[in-house]
Amino acid sequence: MRETNQTQVTEFLLLGLSDDPHTQKLLFILFLGVYLITVLVNLLLMYLVQVDSQLHTPMYFFLCNLSLADFCFSTNIVPQALAHLLSQKKVISFTRCAAQLLFFLIFGCTQCAFLAVMSYDRYVAICNPLHYPSIMTWRVCVQLAAGSWTSGILVSVVDTTFTLSLPYQGSNSIAHFFCEAPALLILASTDTHTSEMVIFLMGVVILLIPVSLILVSYSHIIVTVARMKSAVGRLKAFSTCGSHLMVVILFYGSGIVTYMAPKSSKEQEKLVSVFYAVVTPMLNPLIYSLRNKDVKGALRKVATRNFSC
Repeated sequence: MRETNQTQVTEFLLLGLSDDPHTQKLLFILFLGVYLITVLVNLLLMYLVQVDSQLHTPMYFFLCNLSLADFCFSTNIVPQALAHLLSQKKVISFTRCAAQLLFFLIFGCTQCAFLAVMSYDRYVAICNPLHYPSIMTWRVCVQLAAGSWTSGILVSVVDTTFTLSLPYQGSNSIAHFFCEAPALLILASTDTHTSEMVIFLMGVVILLIPVSLILVSYSHIIVTVARMKSAVGRLKAFSTCGSHLMVVILFYGSGIVTYMAPKSSKEQEKLVSVFYAVVTPMLNPLIYSLRNKDVKGALRKVATRNFSC
């Protein structure tokens, strides 16, 4: 039985990924390199969408929002992780931990919503190309974007409230490199069943429902593409969806493993968290830019314009 006369925790100790100094230095170099690439490619992608008129389409509007969420998602976690890799005392205040958890969930949940919205955009573009301009108007795009950000905020507030409203007394050592709900709930000084169920239900809302929408959209896309007589048309249709599918698999796969799957070992959970919190925000824009002729064309035009000046 846990003691009830202990004082409320005011700060947490993040144990990180390793306590070996050599490993920490290697992780610092790796995380720093990944973060710099993440910042560069996401800001570059947002800049290209803004300055190139050919990218002023619904698909790139949603992609710009996704890049913004990726950038903020990574910035909320990685700089602090870098600082802790170089420091002896890896302490974070309760308030700062709460803020990190809230923003981590906001930007992560918003990405989930935008990936579903982008699948709907591809569905309309491929299955109803003649009606695409009348369906995906700028008003509709803004409403979908606002709905994505709003749903991310609402789910995040609920998850954060049910996580941090619990009493935290006694141990304050988090077996993680940032403040994440599953790692925090372990330290709660009371039964966490209700909070875990609420977080699971919110996971259903923001993970499984968008995944279901994505599966429905792509089932219709596959049927439509299969009926195309032109091989070139089929290839073009699949190429526009390939990047999105890769990002969906990477992001949702790791998110579902963490929040929906049965509990695994702490080391496995931290490894999965490294992937979706540090690596995925870098991969998303790279996947879209390297596989997209429009983005590469916009980059060449910007580079040519700058060099000519």
